[in-house]
Amino acid sequence: MGPAAQFSTKDRILGAAEELFALHGFAGTSLRQVTSKADVNIAAVNYHFGSKENLVNEVFRRRMDVMSALRLSQLERALSAHPGQLRPILAAFVEPALAMALDRNGGGAFVRVIARAYAEKNDSLRRFLSDHYGHVLRDFGRAMAACLPDLDKETLYWRLDFLAGALTYAMADFGVIKRPQGVSEAQHRAQAAAELIRFAEAGFHAGGGRPTASPDPSEA
Repeated sequence: MGPAAQFSTKDRILGAAEELFALHGFAGTSLRQVTSKADVNIAAVNYHFGSKENLVNEVFRRRMDVMSALRLSQLERALSAHPGQLRPILAAFVEPALAMALDRNGGGAFVRVIARAYAEKNDSLRRFLSDHYGHVLRDFGRAMAACLPDLDKETLYWRLDFLAGALTYAMADFGVIKRPQGVSEAQHRAQAAAELIRFAEAGFHAGGGRPTASPDPSEA
């Protein structure tokens, strides 16, 4: 079996697994279903991935490697062209993710796979993502911290976590604001990105520090 055939088989398995994970979740999808959809035998799955757990990880790696590279490349350009400005950093975090969600080559299925990961709380996958992509969040955290010197690190990471959650929601296009008639999908996503970036910028610039207890009215 030549390299091209190997790539084709591996890619077919990943594509089939992504679609099935999106439909049925990780626990609800069997390797037999994957092999049937990909039209391969179980030996091919074992050869390329070794286990179902590793197959799940590789479905994420296929998308996350590309998205992370785009994010870091855009971040580097933002820091060079707009030093000290928060909005271009937020754009570097948001725009590649929304572009991936718009990707006709399975982007929508992968967004549903992300939703499954949230719902099923897959600890193994969480460790895999932290180990392989945690550096991306740390790079963005450092870049944001340089723009927000008065914001303590814990508050910054809370807000970055909230941004990641809001971004996932926007990627899923699950909100109450639907694409208006006559507006293309690309235009709708571009507006979603612009609104989320503006919202996030205001949130990151809000006063920092730990919340204080409300005053007791009886002491007034």
